[in-house]
Amino acid sequence: MFLDEAEVEFASGRGGSGSATFHREKHVPRGGPNGADGGRGGDIVLIADRSKRTLYDFKLQHEFKARPGEDAIGNKRGHDAANVEIRVPVGTIVTEVETDLPLVDLNFDGMRYVLCKGGKGGFGNLHYTNSVRQAPTFAQKGAPSESIKVRLELKLLADVGLVGLPNAGKSTLIGRISAAKPKIADYPFTTIVPNLGVVSYGDESFTVADMPGLVEGASEGRGLGRQFLKHVERTRVLIHLVECLPMDESDPASNFELIERELKSYSEEIWSRPRIVAVSKIDTAPPEVATNLMEKLTKSGYPVMAISAVTGQGIDELLAATTATLLRETANAPIPVLTPALSAATDLTWEVDHKADIFVVRGKRITRLVAMTDMTNEEALHYLHRRLERLGVIGKLRDLGAKEGDTVRIGDFEFGYAEEF
Repeated sequence: MFLDEAEVEFASGRGGSGSATFHREKHVPRGGPNGADGGRGGDIVLIADRSKRTLYDFKLQHEFKARPGEDAIGNKRGHDAANVEIRVPVGTIVTEVETDLPLVDLNFDGMRYVLCKGGKGGFGNLHYTNSVRQAPTFAQKGAPSESIKVRLELKLLADVGLVGLPNAGKSTLIGRISAAKPKIADYPFTTIVPNLGVVSYGDESFTVADMPGLVEGASEGRGLGRQFLKHVERTRVLIHLVECLPMDESDPASNFELIERELKSYSEEIWSRPRIVAVSKIDTAPPEVATNLMEKLTKSGYPVMAISAVTGQGIDELLAATTATLLRETANAPIPVLTPALSAATDLTWEVDHKADIFVVRGKRITRLVAMTDMTNEEALHYLHRRLERLGVIGKLRDLGAKEGDTVRIGDFEFGYAEEF
């Protein structure tokens, strides 16, 4: 089954907690801390895989979780959890459901994207020793996991898109010029899912997508129009097939105008892309019929060719024109730039809001720092207070008028404000 959209929930693994232990061996007479660090939680990694053709797997499983890192035991470091690698089709766009913001476009084979970063392991008490604090009794908890609900949307990546009314000969053409084996029959709507084929011409090769037939009102969602039109978005050149002598006795020139209107209504940008018009099935019509139709379509300003995918007439000329057009487009194509999302470790921004009788501190780094603190250990709380002071959070609260005992909320925790701890 072809499925091109799915909503999925992902969660990385929490980091393992560090340990707060001390040497007890006889051969270490002065003892001292030896607590090890916790293990790192598993990442969620998306990988673009050209062998994948559909998002159907996510209909069967719509939730993925990585395992947490192991807690440290004494002076033995916790093991890191394995990453969860999930393969998706090339051309998958990942969008966060809550904000409706696109995160990444997995647009080439082998591309990897860390969607959820696993929590880092907490430091053991050995990490906190210094000349003043020689025997710390606290360790750090593992960093929390990251979770997100995303919409996966597959928009096929193809160099050339074949468009036209149902039964215009798109499937026959892609079967002729590539190794694709689409379903072909003499009735409309034979193709119900896009087909991809690889075409070789001379020293060049390119991919062609056979788009299911469009009908009037497709741009407004009639039938499955918008679902199919979105796949045209990822093509650089369009071949518009117009049946020379339609079985329903409709006017071919009017059919051409109908499809052009639907493309323009859906997207001006797509409509403005390079186009080749191919008058198809010329083997089924008298020569003068094809000639008259080509004269009418030439007024559109696009190059017009006559072809028969059954006999092969005009196919070589069509491939030559398509290859030349693609080479021009490739020379002018911009280089895509991927901007990764900020993680809790790299996003250092934070802010404080004062609402009525509560101060709310927001910021990935600050929230993560608090979540990794052992709230049952007074020495750990003392260390947290000093960190917040150095980061400027305590000073900001002071500037906003916070007084002793006022409630301060950071993440899932609430504290009483204190100038000193």
